[in-house]
Amino acid sequence: MGLVYQHIRLSNAARPELEEIDANALVDSGAIDLCITPLIAKQLRLTKLEDRMITMADGRSEIVEYVGPVLVEVFGRRTFTGALVTGNQVLLGAIPMESMDVLIDPRRQQLIPNPAHPNIPGAMAVGVLPARKEDDNA
Repeated sequence: MGLVYQHIRLSNAARPELEEIDANALVDSGAIDLCITPLIAKQLRLTKLEDRMITMADGRSEIVEYVGPVLVEVFGRRTFTGALVTGNQVLLGAIPMESMDVLIDPRRQQLIPNPAHPNIPGAMAVGVLPARKEDDNA
């Protein structure tokens, strides 16, 4: 399978008055988090939450800033996340993809909304019991 890129929108969830950023993200289901460039982190005025040790694809380790909160949007689906500040391009990893219920279509080499939930993102809540109605207590 070749490389998959997707147009996404990024914004500072804590500062909605700031301008959103359009980005052409490399979609990587083998990566965990959202990665953004230092310039995007600065433009969005994101808050440094902590340092994180990351492992690159070539096995090298590096300490980078973890910033947030970031609002990510694609196909009208949104998620709140943090972002690792590294590299020279935006990378969309598995956690934000799962949260927005999108997946890679390997045949067409593109990101798509989950066909099982085409109109609204789905989520798993395994082990959570449904809320009881007031009438059920009687």
